[in-house]
Amino acid sequence: MRSSVRPAVLLGLSLCASVALFVASRLPMATAADSKGIAAITIEEAKKDPDFAIQGEYVGELGDQDGKEKWGLQIIALGDAKFHAVAFRGGLPGEGWDKSDKVEVDGSTADGAVTLKGDKGTAVVKDGVAKISHPEGKPLGELKKVDRKSPMMGKKPPEGAVVLFDGKNGDAFTDPKKFVDGLMSQGITTTQKFQSFSLHLEFLLSYMPAGRGQGRANSGCYMQGRYEVQILDSFGLSGEHNECGGIYTIAKPTVNMCLPPLAWQTYDVDYTAAKFDGDKKKTTNAKLTVRHNGVLIHENVELPKGTTAAPVQEGPEPGPIYIQDHGNPIRFRNIWLVEKK
Repeated sequence: MRSSVRPAVLLGLSLCASVALFVASRLPMATAADSKGIAAITIEEAKKDPDFAIQGEYVGELGDQDGKEKWGLQIIALGDAKFHAVAFRGGLPGEGWDKSDKVEVDGSTADGAVTLKGDKGTAVVKDGVAKISHPEGKPLGELKKVDRKSPMMGKKPPEGAVVLFDGKNGDAFTDPKKFVDGLMSQGITTTQKFQSFSLHLEFLLSYMPAGRGQGRANSGCYMQGRYEVQILDSFGLSGEHNECGGIYTIAKPTVNMCLPPLAWQTYDVDYTAAKFDGDKKKTTNAKLTVRHNGVLIHENVELPKGTTAAPVQEGPEPGPIYIQDHGNPIRFRNIWLVEKK
């Protein structure tokens, strides 16, 4: 019966569960020097830090003879062999989470394992499987590591689209030197300017486990150079206006859809430009609808002002697509838009 499943699961997870996350035997013990200051932009670089193998998302069913229910788990590397874990009843954000209170636990590496201590229950993660059991050893189930991919990944531009970057050259931007190995890096502005449009953009966040807050793979995509949709490593965070998917200083996403760093992600943005009268007085606010990794996180949100650090002031003139540089390595690909009449 469903009513008896939740107490059983919460005994193993919600009551400050003890989580032991074991590093695969082939990986060395993490030290303070391993991840301090690392800003890996490739998986090969990130693998030098053993914590990278632990970080990620896990999904499975937990329960007992009375029934089971789905749970999702996000494990975030914090640098220097420290971790934060977040569990979601119903599944991962955007894939079943029932929006109930999350279960959050902290921990660190000791004696070759990462342990998150609590009063009740145990979960052991090894070789991509999290085995969760009651304190007396009775198993509740397993959560297996998954690599989610956006259903919008690789979306092709329709006929008539303005292709800004397809991996072949950086001619659509003012700084083509940012074009490296078929990918574009941060700190770029389109030479062409636009009014209303629908935009598709794919991005990859660097692995910066020692970073915190705005110092963790920070960038942003500005519509007309005026309104920012934040780009940030917000994996496992609450989802605020200044985190990934947020409209900076204006609106937080309805759900935090940020995937782990070094996983390719997508933004699909429908932007309607503000309207002005003959005296350049604004008569209608700009609006944004945003899908992050295919999930709707903003719908027709009004933008009453330009966002912080916008390089272009509000006005009736068209504006560029501007991708911000905060000094953290970010990569972009498959950028195109369709202008609206």
